[in-house]
Amino acid sequence: MNEEIRSTDSPDPARVSPGAAPVKSPSDPPQEPGRKDPASEPRQMAALVVLALVFFTAMAWQWYDTRSHVADLRLELGRRLAQADASGKMSHELASEAAAGGHRLAGRLDQLEARVAESQSQQLALEALYQELTRNRDEVALEEIEQLLLIADRQLQLAGNVKAALIAMQEADTRLQRLDRPQLSSLRGVLAQDMDALKAVPHTDSTEISLHLARLAAAAMELPLAMDSRPPAPAAPSTEAHAAESTWLGFLHEIWKNIRQLVHIQRTDQPDAILLSPSEAYFLRENLKLRLLSARLAMLARDMASFRIDIDDAIDMIRRYYDSEAQGVIVMLDALNRLRDNSSDVELPRISASLDAIRSHRLAQERKNR
Repeated sequence: MNEEIRSTDSPDPARVSPGAAPVKSPSDPPQEPGRKDPASEPRQMAALVVLALVFFTAMAWQWYDTRSHVADLRLELGRRLAQADASGKMSHELASEAAAGGHRLAGRLDQLEARVAESQSQQLALEALYQELTRNRDEVALEEIEQLLLIADRQLQLAGNVKAALIAMQEADTRLQRLDRPQLSSLRGVLAQDMDALKAVPHTDSTEISLHLARLAAAAMELPLAMDSRPPAPAAPSTEAHAAESTWLGFLHEIWKNIRQLVHIQRTDQPDAILLSPSEAYFLRENLKLRLLSARLAMLARDMASFRIDIDDAIDMIRRYYDSEAQGVIVMLDALNRLRDNSSDVELPRISASLDAIRSHRLAQERKNR
């Protein structure tokens, strides 16, 4: 059919261009099937070459573009990796610093917890101590009052010092008054009765008597003995009376004066003084001193019987062996006589009632606290 169209529409052979392909005429012999047209092969080859060039160009461009893109990606990836590495190092450093800071904070927190625990324990201890002191304030005050009463009792029993005992008991009464407890009124009443009993005792200052005996013992070593006494010298004649006399009369008066001094006549109402050797005189003085010191110890021990015996022995020794007309001996005898007369054997009262009352009150208070 195609052949018919071509034959009908075919142009005039004269009009065909010289370069155009020859038109097949119907009288041409038909081509065999399976054989190619020799004129179409160059065109196909050219088309294939063009297509190959386009394809290779496109592939080259694609490869170049892909390579550039991959290079850019590699650069970007390297930059990102470098930034990530730097960020990782920074993060690691920050993490290390944070960990170190966490350790430091943990240590400080442990220290703070330890201090808080210690402060809490100290606070609890202080609260317990305060409560204990508050609860036992009366008990401590009663214990101090009991100690004061024991001091007063020892002063009475050992030294016989009524003044010191009264001072201690007055201090105890003052502390009871500071407590201001109605239940302590009976205790103050018993204490007041014992103080009144002590105030009624005649005052004997044993300390002053002891010091006085010590001074007398020291002065006893200087007392003159009776065997050392001498009669008083006669009065010297007046120089005005001899001034008017002559030289011879004055000479005679001097001779008569010397003759009168050869013999002394003295009247005494006592037997002759006992003559003592120097060693006996030394031991006599020492014995008198020991008697006075023994009397002092007896006074401190409240042994009035021994005190009076020692004083009597000292007075007897002075009267027998010492010069009774010497001023020192007279003063010594007068002092010893006054000490003997004032040494009254007074029985001191006891303050056991006050001690029993304070102890009973303390026991009742302890049972109440339990």
